[in-house]
Amino acid sequence: MTTSGNVQPAPGPIRSSVPARLDRLPWTRFHWRVVIALGITWVLDGVEITIAGTIADRLRDQDSLAFSSSQVGLAASLYLLGEVFGALVFGRLTDKLGRRKLFIATLGVYLLGNTLTAFSMNFWFFAATRFIAGAGIGGEYAAINSAIDELIPAKYRGRTDLAVNGTYWLGAMIGAAANLAFLNEDLFGVNLGWRIALLIGPLIGVMIWPLRRHLPESPRWLLTHGRADEAERIVGEIERDAEAKGIELPPVGEDSVIVIRPRGTVNYRELARVVLRDYRRRSLVGLTLMVTQAFLYNAIFFTYALILADFYGIQGGAVAYFIFPFALGNLLGPILLGRYFDTIGRRVMVGGTYALSGLLLFVTGWLFNDGALTAITQTILWCVIFFFASAAASSAYLTVSEIFPIELRAQAISFFFALAVLVGGVVAPWLFATLIGDGEDRGGVFLGYTFASILMIIGGLVEFVWGVNAERRSLEAVATPLSARAATAAAESGLTGGLTAHVRRGP
Repeated sequence: MTTSGNVQPAPGPIRSSVPARLDRLPWTRFHWRVVIALGITWVLDGVEITIAGTIADRLRDQDSLAFSSSQVGLAASLYLLGEVFGALVFGRLTDKLGRRKLFIATLGVYLLGNTLTAFSMNFWFFAATRFIAGAGIGGEYAAINSAIDELIPAKYRGRTDLAVNGTYWLGAMIGAAANLAFLNEDLFGVNLGWRIALLIGPLIGVMIWPLRRHLPESPRWLLTHGRADEAERIVGEIERDAEAKGIELPPVGEDSVIVIRPRGTVNYRELARVVLRDYRRRSLVGLTLMVTQAFLYNAIFFTYALILADFYGIQGGAVAYFIFPFALGNLLGPILLGRYFDTIGRRVMVGGTYALSGLLLFVTGWLFNDGALTAITQTILWCVIFFFASAAASSAYLTVSEIFPIELRAQAISFFFALAVLVGGVVAPWLFATLIGDGEDRGGVFLGYTFASILMIIGGLVEFVWGVNAERRSLEAVATPLSARAATAAAESGLTGGLTAHVRRGP
């Protein structure tokens, strides 16, 4: 299914049952296509981070690019900076131009950047292409989270979002497996293996490109931009496909009809007003959840190899084997716990996974400080911690993508994502690496674990107190669209001249 070209917003209010019809759908093949085509983003990011984190020695090798250690670190920072840039720029364009245009464009940017990286001949070319690849991934986060939440029925939204976000760790496992093969000097030269490894992500992206091109625009986005006919057509096609499989769809009542007044792109002043004034409590929740999970993840994920090497004597390629159980725990958490976010509820599950992972991290730090752990038991405890922490981190993305109005959803995601990357991606790894030092002071590491655990517990408490019960509720019920507010204000002031006389009705 594809949408037609740009259409000028229809004048006056629009009445439509499109959101309610999307939410009443059962799970169909269409939803599987959405999850597979769009969910690949997190797999790509997991591949990227894992491969980039383990090719540092090859980049420094005199037979390769002969980078200095500072150049390797700068390239990693530029990738993260690219993610921030891409999230902020493409996030705004996603709200302005549509989800479909941007989830195609951002994948293209990533493919270009990462493919070019594999052909780098000097540092500045390598650094520039890493920035471009990061920008593509950062933009993907905003566009993809928006599209998934707006296309998936309300009763499946939580578990779907968590499972998709959790596939980052499938990418990490793919990246680790690729490294074991392509960084093996018996199979590939020092200057060749890392280049081939960097092409794994683009290969996956190219394979998924045709499926993504055939996904439709978000009917919700179309509706708020006055393109009601397109929205009706897309939803009608999904419904007909379901009915052709013998699925009987329940009727949609008049009380499920939404009235909107299409409007232009939200300017920065209105964006600030909505986020910082109208939804300031939700903004506090979103900021706390995103930053605390980012700090925890980046602090441990970027330094776990140092812990294994300095305190347990696990050196060289052997470290790669420890990432598989670590990644498996991260992958299974969102998948196995996801359904409870839709049944038990957001506030209990989000707050609970944050608080529990924080407590488990503190206990692990205590045992580590006492010297009671081995490399294997340390890894087992990490698996248990991140079984819950992975679900918590995924729920942070779910939260910020569903608690703000549709007109600024992608921008809200990009804003909180950018802050999380800046804090977690810059501060946390540096702080933990400093605490680890030369591998002789376990107390410093325990202090870092304690700090990260306190942050996660604070995140859980904030969610318990101020979280939003968004489970099984339509996005429009969770956060009223600004265009619906405009229609209500116009009707109350008499500007519409009788609302029902100037509207288009959905079937």
